[in-house]
Amino acid sequence: MLNNLSKIQRYPFVQNDQLKAWNSADELILETISEYELEYKRILVINDNFGAICCSLSPGDITVYVDSYISSKAIRLNSDNKHIPITNLKDLSGIYDYVFIQIPKNLSFFEDILSHLTKHLKADSKLIYTSMIKHLAKNSFDLIQKYIGNTSTSLAKKKARLIFSTFEKEAISSPYPKKIKIDGFDTVFINHSNVFSREKLDIGSRFFLEHIPKGEFKTILDLGCANGVVGIKAKLNNPSANIIFNDESMMAILSAKTNYNQFFFDDNAQYSFSNCYEDQSESSVDLVLCNPPFHQVHTIGDFIAMEMFKNAKKVLKPGGKLVVIGNSHLAYQVKLKKIFGNSKITATNKKFMIINCIKSI
Repeated sequence: MLNNLSKIQRYPFVQNDQLKAWNSADELILETISEYELEYKRILVINDNFGAICCSLSPGDITVYVDSYISSKAIRLNSDNKHIPITNLKDLSGIYDYVFIQIPKNLSFFEDILSHLTKHLKADSKLIYTSMIKHLAKNSFDLIQKYIGNTSTSLAKKKARLIFSTFEKEAISSPYPKKIKIDGFDTVFINHSNVFSREKLDIGSRFFLEHIPKGEFKTILDLGCANGVVGIKAKLNNPSANIIFNDESMMAILSAKTNYNQFFFDDNAQYSFSNCYEDQSESSVDLVLCNPPFHQVHTIGDFIAMEMFKNAKKVLKPGGKLVVIGNSHLAYQVKLKKIFGNSKITATNKKFMIINCIKSI
């Protein structure tokens, strides 16, 4: 199995990328399951970031679930479309004999996954969870014991560890999605478990909402929309505009769609499940609103923000505007000036800045 790892690539592909598409946690679970008799078994693989696990398994009855478009696209590319992941937990079906899980960083998401799994396991279904030790929270064990059963662990190897459990509990409904109240809105927002800032609105977004422009915008893109609050505020400020919600998390798209529909706007928004609104029509958007993330799973950097900024420039019409919020220390205004030829800080507070860019005519 491990021989296949050298073929696995990250997505989006970056020339001379020094980051591997797998880690020691992937290697450890593959070493372990290579000893299992998996033929004729129903297998479920969850949160396989780029396909290292599922693409190393022998062909069989394998279902793959991810919430991420990036992971889904990577798995399809790395498996030559042998694996087409599902991206909605509601699409799990039947009973699985084995479940292999990369424990996610977000424990709310992990709890949601485990609770959904209880309806798709039998008494002897076996689950193996993998993680780098530095990312393995104690609460992970608590959640497994609550929803699945008692746990045991492997020895640590290359700073990775496995957790083993067998299903011993009863089927239970998920406690997600959650409802949250956001100041300034009468309608309660729905947040699925893997949405950014799912418990309450983050302080950056709160500041951003104060600076959503009004104008003659026909098409507005909420780039990296999370629960859709920014796009909804843009619609309230610009009632005649068409709103596009984009995110690479399916749970974000589902949250944004539910929340937009709750406001009973007299039109239908558009929803784009993709990486940074890539491969879309050029010069098609009047205004882009962007609160970029600074990490992909456990990898921190500005690479996602830079991709968002470049794609924003591509899809903006000449004279169109990009409005970005970022932590002041990230100095996005410098990077944006290199892309757009202009950038202007229009508002600041103690932690954040709002930056505007205009695409040249």
